[in-house]
Amino acid sequence: MVAVDLDLAQLRALEATVTAGTLDGAARALHVTPSAISQRLKALETATGRVLLVRSRPVRVTESGQAVLRLARQVALLTADATRELAADGEHDPVTLPIAVNADSMATWVLPALAPLAGELAFDLHREDQEHTAALLRDGRVMAAVTADAEPVPGCTVTRLGSMRYRPMATAAFAGRWFADGVHPAALGRAPVVVFDRRDDLQHRYLRQRGVGAVPPVHHVPASADYVSAVRLGLGWGMVPAQQEPAGELVALDPDGAVDVVLHWQQWRLRSPSLDRVAAAVLAAARRELDDVRP
Repeated sequence: MVAVDLDLAQLRALEATVTAGTLDGAARALHVTPSAISQRLKALETATGRVLLVRSRPVRVTESGQAVLRLARQVALLTADATRELAADGEHDPVTLPIAVNADSMATWVLPALAPLAGELAFDLHREDQEHTAALLRDGRVMAAVTADAEPVPGCTVTRLGSMRYRPMATAAFAGRWFADGVHPAALGRAPVVVFDRRDDLQHRYLRQRGVGAVPPVHHVPASADYVSAVRLGLGWGMVPAQQEPAGELVALDPDGAVDVVLHWQQWRLRSPSLDRVAAAVLAAARRELDDVRP
């Protein structure tokens, strides 16, 4: 197979277009014209012999484009690290790191872990369910992810972080109304439940564990803090992570019904000082904040 000689400016155009979602947005980011972006993308596709982008709004990366996008972002990261190291006066643009994080981790322990690095690094955080964050690594949109996927994405390393424990909780008034005779399958099939979004399977996983076949009324509340507020306000019961349990405001419906979600840190197999610093901060925070429940 003949090696492909890829141009740095063309790789930057691809990365900027995917990040911005449009050629116009990429042109603004790189301070060139949309025509220049288009020409660079066409030249890159000619060099690789593949269609890399679908020119929709926003643009979509093809399967071939995913491989080139990963390369473009790896080159950009290494270039930024080198520029930072060579800056004699300490003046340099911050290195931007795209990272995928599940909503509950972002709302509880990840942001405090990243905060001490915010003066030198810039974070492009992608909120996604822990069952789906690994997909963002595969298509090159992020460099690292907090994920439930223990199987390493090709080209990535994986490290176990620990577990977030979720318990079915509700207000005392809600429990008295819907579970006066106990938490049994018939009551669980009737009682309203709060679900984060349509990808959130925690509540339904618990219902399956309890042998519930009926589908109860569902409230979708797709924001982590608002989710807990909805449970506190009595909209329904919900699986609340231990890190977000409001002291004294909710009762555990089923003390033995906890669901443990094991989280992992996956990142590109790339020697980058910036990425390594983020990994160290995340791992240290996980050791403090997460349970080490083993399967």
